[in-house]
Amino acid sequence: MSTPSTEAAARAATLHLSGERTVPGIPEENYWFRRHEAAYRALLPHCAGATVLEAGCGEGYGAGMIAREAARVLAVDYDEQATAHVVDRYPQVSAVRANLAFLPVGTGAADVVANFQVIEHLWDQEGFLAECLRVLRPGGKLLVTTPNRLTFTPDSDTPLNPYHTRELAPSELDDLLRAAGFEVELLHGLHHGPALRELDRRHGGCIIDAQLEVVMGSLPGQADWPADLLADVTAIGADDFRIDGEEPDTSLDLVAVAVAR
Repeated sequence: MSTPSTEAAARAATLHLSGERTVPGIPEENYWFRRHEAAYRALLPHCAGATVLEAGCGEGYGAGMIAREAARVLAVDYDEQATAHVVDRYPQVSAVRANLAFLPVGTGAADVVANFQVIEHLWDQEGFLAECLRVLRPGGKLLVTTPNRLTFTPDSDTPLNPYHTRELAPSELDDLLRAAGFEVELLHGLHHGPALRELDRRHGGCIIDAQLEVVMGSLPGQADWPADLLADVTAIGADDFRIDGEEPDTSLDLVAVAVAR
């Protein structure tokens, strides 16, 4: 059983990790962290010099990344512990607790709204997108990432993940954004690159399933990871994921850029 760094373990304990939020610095979480990091890195150019609102910031590492490129970042989350943590750990980011149904920003005040791995949790996706359109200036951008329904729950509109309310296929996300008043500039998919496809092969066909088998078969916090699997997971980097417009229907996550009309 591995031992995460003291600081990372403290963050994990404070933020009550449920599998729906990840933090940097925990070896067992590295696959998910790097997968999220890859999407942030791909979309950072859209944040250069901008006033950015991150709607649903979680631990805050993404807002911290954005702040290195943006003129200003306001991060909001419904979890009070999360926003307190962001204020403490990422001083370059302003953070407040807020319900995403009512974004605490004036009309037309933001250049960019970032919403990474969040929209699938929301009960009123249309209402949230209306708020995004309100706070964005004309021509401002909404950056969205979300799990691909065709990969996670292909045969049902009811997500298998109990924390998700509605997952989206590529065409469904496209339709949702356009109906809300956005022009879809980009709709790509995130896939495993060559190194991760090799890890899939080495670990029974799917390294995601190999990790879930360890975690789901153990008591919380007491997973006994095979040494070879943990070593492979720990070595994964953001560059091991591929994000492009090829075959979005088979992707793991959807990555979209939408422009406010």
